[in-house]
Amino acid sequence: MVQRKGSKATEDDELTHVPLQAILLADSFAIKFRPITLERPKVLLPLVGIPMIEYSLAWLESAGIEEVFVFCCAHSKRVIHYLESSQWHKHPNITVTAIESHNSVSVGDALRLIYERNVIHGDFVLINGDTVCNMSLAEALQEHKDRRKKDTNAVMTMVVKKSKLSPITRQSRLGTDELFMAIDPDTKQLLYYEDKGDFIKGTITLDKTLLTDSTSVSLHNDMQDCYIDICAPEVLSLFTDNFDYQHLRRHFVKGLLLDDIMGYKIYTHEIHSNYAAKVENFRSYDTISKDIMQRWTYPLVPDVQCFGNSVIKLGRQGTYRASDIGQSSNAEIGPFTLIGKGSTIGSNSRISNSIIGEKCKIGSNVSIEGSYIWDNVTIEDGCTLKHAIVCDGVLMKAEAVLEPGVILSFKVVIGERFVVPAYSKVSLHEQPTVEDSDEELESAISSSAMADTSSMGAATGLSVDELIAKASEASEVGIGGVGYIWSTYEGGREEEWRHSVAPIPDDKLAEILQATEYDLDNSLLNDGLLPPSGELVSASNDSEVHDSEEHMDDYFEKEVEATFQRAVHENIKEDNVILEVNSLRFNNSPNSLALLWDRLSYNMAAADCAGAIFYSMMKLAVETPYNSNGELSKNVAKVIKTWKKLLKYYLPSIDEQIEVILKYEEMCLESVKAFFPMFSQVLHLLYSEDIIQEEAILSWESEKLGADESDKVLLKQAETFIEWLKNASEEESDEEE
Repeated sequence: MVQRKGSKATEDDELTHVPLQAILLADSFAIKFRPITLERPKVLLPLVGIPMIEYSLAWLESAGIEEVFVFCCAHSKRVIHYLESSQWHKHPNITVTAIESHNSVSVGDALRLIYERNVIHGDFVLINGDTVCNMSLAEALQEHKDRRKKDTNAVMTMVVKKSKLSPITRQSRLGTDELFMAIDPDTKQLLYYEDKGDFIKGTITLDKTLLTDSTSVSLHNDMQDCYIDICAPEVLSLFTDNFDYQHLRRHFVKGLLLDDIMGYKIYTHEIHSNYAAKVENFRSYDTISKDIMQRWTYPLVPDVQCFGNSVIKLGRQGTYRASDIGQSSNAEIGPFTLIGKGSTIGSNSRISNSIIGEKCKIGSNVSIEGSYIWDNVTIEDGCTLKHAIVCDGVLMKAEAVLEPGVILSFKVVIGERFVVPAYSKVSLHEQPTVEDSDEELESAISSSAMADTSSMGAATGLSVDELIAKASEASEVGIGGVGYIWSTYEGGREEEWRHSVAPIPDDKLAEILQATEYDLDNSLLNDGLLPPSGELVSASNDSEVHDSEEHMDDYFEKEVEATFQRAVHENIKEDNVILEVNSLRFNNSPNSLALLWDRLSYNMAAADCAGAIFYSMMKLAVETPYNSNGELSKNVAKVIKTWKKLLKYYLPSIDEQIEVILKYEEMCLESVKAFFPMFSQVLHLLYSEDIIQEEAILSWESEKLGADESDKVLLKQAETFIEWLKNASEEESDEEE
């Protein structure tokens, strides 16, 4: 900004208000949402009924951003038209300005163009238009400003959040791959960033100079990059000075970390209770949709009246209903389901864990599970859909079936009784003959990268009617169907199920687990081992580096607990939980890190697994709200009956069953004393549910008989039950004789 004449710079800084600015990238420069994004920009795709960009703009406005520059490239005219007709046009609290480009092919190009426009005048927030966030920006922004005052080379602050990886797939719940970070625990400076580790060897190499300026380094593979950055203006000029910077993380962040000449620094800000996530692929689309439905993103939830065009009301079990819907009296709407305005549901239809858009017509005897049905979709009688995405205007004829992971793009027609194979993508557009790289525009299917694809036929030069007619003639989706099934490119099948809206199949999980076991059996353990987020300390000796056996037991228990909690929240089947726990038990600590990031074998016994799982189950019961011991008792009974198959898997003999009793005894006396008065009652429940046998209980009793009186408190509480067991056993013996 131009300084006023006759005033000093320091005085001007105090008196002149510089609006807090943000750059929102409305182009993903990727093809992960094809074929959908050939016809509509990603930021305008509905996320729980609302265009993705609405979440990003709503957060920026709530965070105090005063001026947003929305960078548009692919489908730019359509994005600009949306903004001009939305609530953000002439908004009283925030100014939203579109910056259009027809030849940018990367984030680097976008930021260089914005630098040329000279519209950024101070620190700014950089986010993507597919970001959902409810964090307060004040603390992170103040940290950034304070660092800048001390060190002008502190040019960026990245927002990060803890995220547990699946021990089998090595993915986060958002479907993103394992991310390795090294952070100075004192200053929070980012020292290392790698999102493509060597998964076969399980190792990465860190430069020893990391410890030159830092006395310790925290190593992480349990962090999620939220893709929310607070940047100094120098970030834009650095992109301009380095034309090889194209990708924000792969080139810019890693480039600055490796550059020891200029001395620029990147820092991190970790959020804990707040929510922040980017819709990276179809799996993250599914995960974030569920998080919105379960209100982790509040106030960005469907029933907030100012959020969206129609009033949505929240009902029981997380169901949301708009006004003017038609539902047959015997249609069943399951938990975490949203029904949009003007939609109708026929008799005997069942819908659960799904989003139904506006003006949809769902016939009778239709089954929809874990799916996303956008607007104006017609689903005729007897159709079945599992974990699918169905775009606007689709018609599914009677008794058609969508297997898990299917994507139906706009106006596709599925023929009667046709079964669309798992992970298929169906579009009115023919599949491109050459698969473009992820950095190329989603509009690259057009004859010119400058062409706007705001209409369905723009990419091919055909009208909508001509496009439909051509797809109908060559239909691959049954009699009367309209659409092409896109084939998976070579090596892309794994990409499909790893990033799909559908849960990963059991056979794939078993296959990955078997491969992991083979890799680990053929690798050697290194000496230097650290737990996740462990600190690498300068000049530490072996005793400081090696974890004690007790610490590893505690860490294993926490890993099992995290796995169990994820299973509860994401409705994961017991068999899949067993696979994950076994991968922890037999193979490796997926988060164990060292200077070479080697994997550490737990080799835990079944008793350790049983104890850890039982602890997790009981913790779930006590963390479920209750107002009395009676309600807590009901919580315990519900959890045990729901998850007893999982627990019993790790109770092959009496020894493991005794371990469960000892674990419960420890909880009652030390960690969760609320369980103390109901020890005998829960012991009886475990027996009646056939989880713990009489022999285990009596063996525990015999071990306790020689203990001190102070260790017999719970034994005395259970005396009546144990006496009943003995008498019942004697009566059975007498009857047999």
